[in-house]
Amino acid sequence: MTFRKQLGERYKMDEKKKILIIEDDEDISMIEEAYLSAAGYEVEVHRDGKELEKLAASGVYSLFLIDVMLPGRNGYELCKAIRSLTAVPILMVTARTEAIDKIQGLGNGADDYISKPFDPAELVARVNANLRQYDRIVESAGNEALKEMQENENDAEEIVIGDLHIFPKGYRVTKNGEEISLKTREFELLCFLAQNPNILFNKEQLYEKIWGYDYVGDAATVIVHINRIREKIEDEPKKPKLLETVWGAGYRMNK
Repeated sequence: MTFRKQLGERYKMDEKKKILIIEDDEDISMIEEAYLSAAGYEVEVHRDGKELEKLAASGVYSLFLIDVMLPGRNGYELCKAIRSLTAVPILMVTARTEAIDKIQGLGNGADDYISKPFDPAELVARVNANLRQYDRIVESAGNEALKEMQENENDAEEIVIGDLHIFPKGYRVTKNGEEISLKTREFELLCFLAQNPNILFNKEQLYEKIWGYDYVGDAATVIVHINRIREKIEDEPKKPKLLETVWGAGYRMNK
């Protein structure tokens, strides 16, 4: 599946954004719908994920807001199904506070999560931030034909760290000449660290830089993405040499 196909052919940055909420609690969904509508979004609410694949494949939704605990298929399963069809942001809503539950959501393709009970204003802020980030990605992807014509130019601007080659404009990463598949946030995080080699960043700084809003104490998001990147770029992920952890301080890309 090409990146353009994952983005969705019908996605338009200048159109009013449409959000699909899957939430079986009517009171919570009413609050979500009211605040997101007031923020200027078009909102559609479903109680379960029975027609999810059809809805996700339609390409009309800009973001999915999914509760974890749902009748039938749970939010993790729905998240995985959506991610196989589209690259638009997925925001998980969970009453669970254990890090492992949040890690599971992120591991199934979610871009972000918010814990119940939540401040509706924070929900809107997270939606705004995820859509801003996605818009930047869509814009950078540009027209596929134009990207192909500019491929040589884009690939010329690369970051080389050992046998790792990163092409920021082309959204490509290779190791020993072989293409590495990275999800959007993984690429953004890797690219940022590679563009700032040998500089130590703590989790708060990375969270604010990549996710686009203030750190709220959820370290799991950064940790999960760092571990995913290591699995793909390190010879020995358990003994990383490129993407190093400085215990108690943060992470840095060694060059």
